[in-house]
Amino acid sequence: MRSTLVRQFGDPKQVIELVEAPRREPGAGEVEVEISLAAINPSDLIPVTGAYSARTTLPFVPGFEGVGTVSRVGPDVRDLKAGDRVVPIGASGLWQHFLVRPAEWCFRVPDGIDDRQAAMSYVNPLTALRLVEALRAHFGSLVGLSVGVTAAGSAIGGMLMKLLSLEGMVPMAILRSEKSRVRVGGTHRILVADGGDLPAGTRFDAVLDAVGGPFAGALIGRSVDTGGAFIQYGALSGVPVPQAAIAARPDVRFAFLWLRTWVHSAGRDALDAAFARSFEGIGNGLFESPVAAIYPLSRLADALAHQHNQHRDGKILLDPRC
Repeated sequence: MRSTLVRQFGDPKQVIELVEAPRREPGAGEVEVEISLAAINPSDLIPVTGAYSARTTLPFVPGFEGVGTVSRVGPDVRDLKAGDRVVPIGASGLWQHFLVRPAEWCFRVPDGIDDRQAAMSYVNPLTALRLVEALRAHFGSLVGLSVGVTAAGSAIGGMLMKLLSLEGMVPMAILRSEKSRVRVGGTHRILVADGGDLPAGTRFDAVLDAVGGPFAGALIGRSVDTGGAFIQYGALSGVPVPQAAIAARPDVRFAFLWLRTWVHSAGRDALDAAFARSFEGIGNGLFESPVAAIYPLSRLADALAHQHNQHRDGKILLDPRC
């Protein structure tokens, strides 16, 4: 079968190989899933660089998010059957034609959700929902809170802007350039950082950050009110938030949100509920994401080049069947 493989850490465009791999028979409690579409996310590429080398074992197949159809069922599987469409989660490995995964880590997709949206129903929607719950845990009532959202022109940034508004908060899109303004759309409040700085006097009750680095450090130091929260859920800059900036604001709650940590501790009932909310949000447009292009896995190099295009408008999806 067609697959990908990372044997050494490095530039994803250089170290992700296209390979032919054997199919494995599903064992007890497992199903084989024929992957229809898989997403490319920053969270797929960062481990390839070696950023998380302490918890990443080589070699590995990338890809955390996608959708497929159950093709074979192992012994002792009762809740799934061949032909069921599922979102398999719990580990990387979706950038290949067939994937064997424990049935308990596969979530059935409702008939009304098409494959393109189902392939993006995991990472961003569940992260957005967890971020709101993290704010609720810190503040209690969310109504009227002012929340800055960095990288608001991204797919998850757009989801957060809509979700925060629905929860009664007052979100502010924080963009690094005017080019990203069109991606936010709607009537949302927008701030464009000038040279990395926000206008003087800008204040938030909370910031949800996907960037990290000195920009995040400046936000913590200048723009979060006493008693507020700064939650980092990504590091698009590739640079950690300066520890000095965090230490200088003991009056601000600083926290990391790693979806993987919650997923592996939440239990099946909580995950079922989260996916139900994700699918509902896709159905009503809250979590619907634009797709920039779909590439066959055989054209992975082109897909990765498009992923890094600054003018990309939407998600890049891979079709491992071709």
